[in-house]
Amino acid sequence: MPSLSISARELLTSGVHYGHKVSRWNPKMRPYIHAKKSLIHIIDVRETIKGLVRAWHFLQKLASRGELILFVGTKRQAGAVVKTEGGRCGMPYVSERWLGGTLTNYDTIRNRLNRLKEIEQWEADGTINRYSKKEQSAINREKRKLLRNLDGLRSMDRLPTCLVIVDPQHEAIAVAEAKKIGAATVALIDSDGDPDKIDIAIPGNDDSMKVVQIIVNKLADSIIEGKAHPTGVPKAEEIQKAGAVSISVPERQGAINVGKGGRPRRASMPGRPGGGPPPRPPQQQQQPPAAPPAAAPAGA
Repeated sequence: MPSLSISARELLTSGVHYGHKVSRWNPKMRPYIHAKKSLIHIIDVRETIKGLVRAWHFLQKLASRGELILFVGTKRQAGAVVKTEGGRCGMPYVSERWLGGTLTNYDTIRNRLNRLKEIEQWEADGTINRYSKKEQSAINREKRKLLRNLDGLRSMDRLPTCLVIVDPQHEAIAVAEAKKIGAATVALIDSDGDPDKIDIAIPGNDDSMKVVQIIVNKLADSIIEGKAHPTGVPKAEEIQKAGAVSISVPERQGAINVGKGGRPRRASMPGRPGGGPPPRPPQQQQQPPAAPPAAAPAGA
């Protein structure tokens, strides 16, 4: 049975809860913000784990059906991780530069990949030796450029069903192209991102190499699990009932909660989520005095 082990301590040690400065936040990320400390937003690790669990089961289901999943991460902190994990799970990846039109102009990308295969074939059979040294230098330069930008897309023989993105704010063009072709998006998103543009958001620090390593590694493991069970993967509810997924993040009493407008407030009473003084007991309404009996009319 596929299993997912999540350690909140491991995530906290990697710094997944550190967001951007409060001046750079996107108000749409309010549900994923736990507090504000030293003018830096603190991301709720429980929301990170929830997003990771949803992404795990979603990618696992796609992989079990043989769908194509594209990994995208061109930031310096994510490039090497995306390349390693994408190759490990046998999925295409973009780790150096996102070329505009990679999805919306797919035919041109395939033509450039065919050109790369042609150059490699020339080198294998010695055809390249027929060219002059200057022409060989130009061909080698073209090959290096194609390898840098398109080497990870060799296995993308069709349009992907889903994109796994590190920092959708940085990969805005990839997110827009995925929306145009109808591909789903799973993203590690920081406090400055827009979760409305992402189908499954994993809130976390996308500037930390350790965080990117942990999250992308888990997502690659889910794809490998899905490929290992092509006949069908148990539903998420069944796996949780079996105890394969356990989420436990203890809460501290008196923890700082984010108030309206992003201002922190401290809960004064434990167990009361909103903070503030305890509610007053309802006052009993006093019954009005009974009216005196009416006087009998004269002459009765």
